[in-house]
Amino acid sequence: MNNWIGLGASFGFVFVVIGLSTLLSTLKVLDGESSRKFIHIMVSNWWFIAMFFFDNVWFAAITPAAFVVINYYSYKNQTFKAMERDGSKKDLGTVYYAISLFVLTVATFSNGLEAIGAIGILTMGYGDGFAAVVGEKFGKTKLNIGNTVKSIEGSLMVFFFGFAISGFVFASMGDAWWGVKALLIGVISTGLELYTKDGFDNLTLPIGVSLMSYLLMLV
Repeated sequence: MNNWIGLGASFGFVFVVIGLSTLLSTLKVLDGESSRKFIHIMVSNWWFIAMFFFDNVWFAAITPAAFVVINYYSYKNQTFKAMERDGSKKDLGTVYYAISLFVLTVATFSNGLEAIGAIGILTMGYGDGFAAVVGEKFGKTKLNIGNTVKSIEGSLMVFFFGFAISGFVFASMGDAWWGVKALLIGVISTGLELYTKDGFDNLTLPIGVSLMSYLLMLV
């Protein structure tokens, strides 16, 4: 029964986030990019719903699998404008986001490693999300990475959330080396976000960070 409740809560949560972002955009509280990052950050919290409700991996995987399709349809048709980019910056980042959720749900819920998946998903959601917000508003020190310009201030957000989230998980596991491991995850998170472009960081960041967190857990 909890799996069915979780499924309803999952879809309800995501659509409430999209609806709230759309409302805030309509009221001019958020601009286009801010509304995207609001969704980007908030939807990552779905992982907590999944961890609380689901004991069946395939029930847990239904929501991200559905949003791979929904997000691609929205990308093609601009259905949910609050989460889409326009013009030359338009990319498949929202689709990659849902793919990462699906991949990590299947990989971690199958093996009791949901906390490891949480490190990757929440670092993507909060780290990458706040990197854009902070970089846009306060980023004064620019980095030229290939054809992409990013800011040190924004990158520090990725490092901070990578370090804080992984540190909390490792410490809760009783890992005596949690600080060192968290530091490594912070550095790796920052590098993945810096050197991945065109929305692909929504794949490389969560999956790469979760994989590295798993390997560090074994050490």
